[in-house]
Amino acid sequence: MATSAKFTPRKRSGGINITPFVDVLLVVLVIFILTSNASIPGIKVDLPKASSAMALEKPKTKAITIDSAGQVFLDAYPVTLPELEERLRTEKALTPDFPVIVRGDAAVQYAKVVEVLDLLRRIDLNQVGLVTGKPA
Repeated sequence: MATSAKFTPRKRSGGINITPFVDVLLVVLVIFILTSNASIPGIKVDLPKASSAMALEKPKTKAITIDSAGQVFLDAYPVTLPELEERLRTEKALTPDFPVIVRGDAAVQYAKVVEVLDLLRRIDLNQVGLVTGKPA
């Protein structure tokens, strides 16, 4: 009868099994990573294509968007050029060297983009990037 002792149920040792808890946490972490949105807020525009693109996104990056109608947006809020200048000067007073990206629709007149770039030069902002789309 020595073989019947092999098949008797064993008692578990005291303690909590944390393996299912860790599995659930890893699944939640993966879901969070996949659903998080890491893009800069802005208006959807048709970007011109460039052969190489470099990401200039930083946590305090300001996005200036010019849509196909020539309307200017600062972080998804419509502004006029004087309002844009005032808001950027206020931000420069708080953070002297913050990056700015300019997103212009491919159909917008080039003069409107140049007006925005001239405004950025007057304010003396040095970290300016132009956003382009990836080539097809």
